[in-house]
Parts: sequence; C-alpha cells; structure tokens
Amino acid sequence: METTDITNVVGLSLDTVWMLLAAMLVFFMQPGFAMVEAGFTRTKNTANILMKNFLDFMLGSLLFFFVGYGIMFGEGGFMGIPNFFSLDINPTDLPVEGFLVFQTVFCATAATIVSGAMAERTKFHMYLIYTVLISVCIYPVSGHWTWGGGWLMNGEEGSFMMNTFGATFHDFAGSTIVHSVGGWIALAGAWILGPRIGKYGKNGKSKAIPGHNLTVAALGVFILWFGWFGFNPGSQLAASGEENRVAISHVFLTTNLAACAGGFFALLTAWMKYKKPSLSLTLNGVLAGLVGITAGCDLVSPVGAIIIGLVCGIAMVFSVEFIDRILRIDDPVGAASVHGVCGLIGTVMTGLLAIDGGWFYGAGPGFTLAQLTGAVTVGAWAFVAGFVIFKVLDVAFGLRVSRRVEEEGLDIYEHGETAYN
Repeated sequence: METTDITNVVGLSLDTVWMLLAAMLVFFMQPGFAMVEAGFTRTKNTANILMKNFLDFMLGSLLFFFVGYGIMFGEGGFMGIPNFFSLDINPTDLPVEGFLVFQTVFCATAATIVSGAMAERTKFHMYLIYTVLISVCIYPVSGHWTWGGGWLMNGEEGSFMMNTFGATFHDFAGSTIVHSVGGWIALAGAWILGPRIGKYGKNGKSKAIPGHNLTVAALGVFILWFGWFGFNPGSQLAASGEENRVAISHVFLTTNLAACAGGFFALLTAWMKYKKPSLSLTLNGVLAGLVGITAGCDLVSPVGAIIIGLVCGIAMVFSVEFIDRILRIDDPVGAASVHGVCGLIGTVMTGLLAIDGGWFYGAGPGFTLAQLTGAVTVGAWAFVAGFVIFKVLDVAFGLRVSRRVEEEGLDIYEHGETAYN
C-alpha cells in the first residue's frame, strides 16, 4: 500500500472516531436537558419529565432511522419527499452508520427541547404522538432545506438564494436547524396548552412557580455545556489534517467564550433589573450563549463570539419576561426564549460578524439577509407545523391532563410512581 493510501485510511479512521466521539457527547446532552427541566419544575412531575426525555431519544432514534433520515438527506424537491431510509444515502466519505448516529442525536435534541415548555400539564400519550411527528416530519423537512442540500443552502449559480442575496444560508451546528426548531414548537405547544394552574392571579399578574431543585438544574447546564463541545466542534465531521485541527480548536474557543459571556451578562442584567443575581437566569444565560454561537462558531472571531453571547444573554432575560407577562404564555424552563429567540439572534448575527462575508466586515448585507431569510423561514415552518399538530391533537383528544391530575402531580397518575419516595 502506498504512503498516500495509508495516510488517507488513517485520516478517515481518525475522522470517523472523532465523529462518533462527538455523537457520544451530544447524546450526553440528553441527561443534561432532563436535569435542567426536572430542576426547573416541581417534585410531583419529575418522573414525567425524565420519562419524556427518554422517550424523545428512544422513539426519535427509531423513527429517524426508518423515515426521517431519508427525508432529510434523500433526493427531493422543495419540501423533500418521503424517501425512506437507505444505507445508500450518505453525503459524506465517512461510514453511513456513523453519520446516521451523529444526525440522530441532533434530531433527538430538537425533540427534547419541547418537553420543558410543556411540562407539568401535558398528557403523556399526547406527547408521544408529537415526538413521532417531529422526528419524521418537522425536523427532517427543515433539515432537508438546509443540511440536506435543499434550497436554503443550494449554492449553485441560478439558485434562489444565490440569485436573491449572492450568498446561501449558513448554520454550522444548528442554532436554527436544531434549537430554534425546538424553541418555536415549544412556544406553540405552551400557547395551546395554556398556563399551569396558579400561574396567573385573578388580576392577571404572573406568579413565580419555583423549580424544586436548582442544584440538579445547575448540574444539567454543566452537562449541556460539556456536551456542546461535541455539538459544535463535532459538526466539522473531521479531525485529520491541519485545516480540520485548526477549525475544531477555533470552534471550541468560540463556543466556550459565548457560553461564558451569555451567562455573565444574563447575571448582570438580572441583577440590575430584579436587584438580585438570579441563578436560574444565569443558567439560562449560559445556554442562550451556547445556542446563539452554534450557527457561526466556525465563522466569527473570538471577540465576535463574546458579542453574540452577550447579546443573547441579555435578550434572553427580556424575552422570558415578555413571553411570560405580555404574551401570557407559561414556559416553565424558558425554552422558547433560550432556543427559539436566541437561535434566531445568533443566526442573524453570524451574517453581521462573520470574518469572511460579514456585513460589519464590509461585505455588504447579502449574507445577513440570507441568514435572516433562513432563520425566519425555518422558524415559521416549525411554529406553524407545531401549532397545527398541537391544535389538532387538543381538539381531537385533549392535550392537557385534568385539574386533579395537574394539582396532585403527573408522576402518580401518568406513571404510577414518583421520582422521590
């Protein structure tokens, strides 16, 4: 075997191992989400929250294998077609089984974001139906438009995006494709469900319903932060060669800086606004920074990453209050703000701050407008599809548990057991 062939084999092996290691890290984000959501909600619903996070991954993996992967990466038109799973579909040089696993953990992440926003009042079997639909329809279709080579990322001459903006949509690891999809569906679901009992007084004023364990929530955020080092750098899908080593290192740095800035400036904003340095808002600020940087972690400078984290951390605090007090939508964990709003902000800011092609770097508004178009289009698709699905389920079967079940807790009535004896 020639030296070049040996080098290629070793390189592909290293790339494959890196991709699978990154998939493991992203999978480990599932217990992170479970802990954050459980910690931010009440003791009587903990088992229900944990079960939903297991369900998202178990059922989502099976459905994405059979249907979702083919829709996302198969040949299709504008909307994508039901091109059911085939091991022949592989847009990379890496083993298709490994690439499928890597994409599966991303799909599961999008699905699990929703459970927190709809916590403490959703029938378990209705939530199961939703998980099916996001795994086989909502996420794969928007994924086909983007990572599947669809119209938003079609860079061929004469394509819609190139003709209109002279640039295509860019979402390196999923600020829009994964996080805002989950965030906007979460907003639709929480809206249709209505607020938890006791959330709003007779005068309409919002009342805080504290979570039962901020220690667990904080551990969950640390786990998510750790898992994000697979989520973002892993999206390079390669570790061999000088170019990939530099790219991965850069993404590690920008990811961490944005998380730190998001948490710190959310802390400062909460301190100035509410006169106390809120731990819960600081935790969500870290996540806001991570969500925001995920789209452009490969394109922005370290300072640009700090700016994105700063803006997302501050915006998250005001978004949580706006959704709660103005829209009167009860989102127990702030999922719509962290993932939906900050996913949108981070994606658009990539168009402003990208070193190569960013508006603030003198390249003109084309790339920024392409980013805005992609973020709004995917967000609208997710919100409308989620709204229709939840509305139909609510009218046909009823999404919400009875008043007695909600007051006494979903754990016993839905699962026959509790997380704490």
